[in-house]
This record gives sequence, C-alpha cells and structure tokens, in this order.
Amino acid sequence: MDKPMGWLVRTLAVAATGVTVGLLSTAASAQEIRNDVQDLRQDRKEIRQDNREIRGDRRELRGDTKEIQGDRRDLRDAQKSGDPIAVKDAKQDLRGDRRDLRSDGKDRRGDARDLRQDKRDRRGDVKDLRHDRRDLRKDVAEKSAK
Repeated sequence: MDKPMGWLVRTLAVAATGVTVGLLSTAASAQEIRNDVQDLRQDRKEIRQDNREIRGDRRELRGDTKEIQGDRRDLRDAQKSGDPIAVKDAKQDLRGDRRDLRSDGKDRRGDARDLRQDKRDRRGDVKDLRHDRRDLRKDVAEKSAK
C-alpha cells in the first residue's frame, strides 16, 4: 500500500509544481504587459512634450526672423541717414538677432532629434507589447488545452 501511495504523492507533487511554474510564467507575462503599457504611456507623454517644444521653437524662429527683417530695415535707414553710431548699433543688433536665430534653430533641430528617438522607442514598445500579448495568449491556450 505504501508504494502506490508514494507514487501518487510524488505524481501530485510534480503536477502541483508544474502548475505553479506555469502560473508564475503567466504572471510574469502579465507583468511584462503592464510594464509595456506603462512604457507606451510614457513614450506618448514624451512625444507630446517634444511636439510642444518644437511648436515653441518654431514660434521663436518666426519671431527672430521678423526681428532680423526689422534690424535690416533699421540698418538701411541708418545707412541712408549717414549716422555712423546708428549704423554701428544697427549692425550689432543684427548680429545679435542672427546669433539668436542660429541658437533657436539648433534647439529646434535637437528637439526634432528627440522626437524621432521617442517615436522609435514607442514603436519598439508597441512591438514588445504585441509580442508579450501573443506569448500570453499562447501560454493561456496551452494551459487550457492541458
């Protein structure tokens, strides 16, 4: 009698271990999915922020361009008047505004680069989420088939 009972106990222990391992792997997949969804939310937030920054940079560029146009007009007027101090001040204003324009252009390019990287990250996270969901469906289907 002891031998059949020992065999039965061992079989049940192995089965319980298998079920526990199977459930833990499913739980890990569910956790991976939660992490991927959280990563997607964060990526969307970063993309929205980058778009906001790019719009702001474009506004700054338009403003700088208008300032440069005004400075050129002022320089022409100063040259027509023949006042050397006014010409010097107009040239200095023009140089400063051109420097600001270059700086704002650099900022915009950097923000555009960040946006492209965030979009790449988001595509990768979507792919990971898709794979994790597919793996979870396979695991659940395998467990229900057993």
